[in-house]
Amino acid sequence: QVQLVESGGGLVQAGDSLRVSCAASGRSFNKYFVGWFRQAPGKEREFVGSIGWSNASTYYADSVKGRFTISRDNAKNTVYLQMNSLKYEDTAFYRCAASPHTTAQAMAFGVPPDYWGQGTQVTVSS
Repeated sequence: QVQLVESGGGLVQAGDSLRVSCAASGRSFNKYFVGWFRQAPGKEREFVGSIGWSNASTYYADSVKGRFTISRDNAKNTVYLQMNSLKYEDTAFYRCAASPHTTAQAMAFGVPPDYWGQGTQVTVSS
């Protein structure tokens, strides 16, 4: 079991960049698949991206592909979501989630992970 804590959210302008982090506590985090999800007011939660055990395997939603990058530092038990060229429509509550069984690819196809962080707000002003 892991506990996840997000940080780094905030208010930025359209076109800016922002990096949010997901710090994990618990054993064997390097064997957990991790995903980022977001939910805007009045909308359903949507998949943003996911990463496998290493930085070699990542998946992204079409809406963020080419602008967002997920990476992980297993030595620090941390997964990052680098967001570039932010748009107003990226405004949402962002949460990371992890699972030892649900693969990064499965997350991209809608299978929910097991463990969730509390989330961080990202607001992009137009």
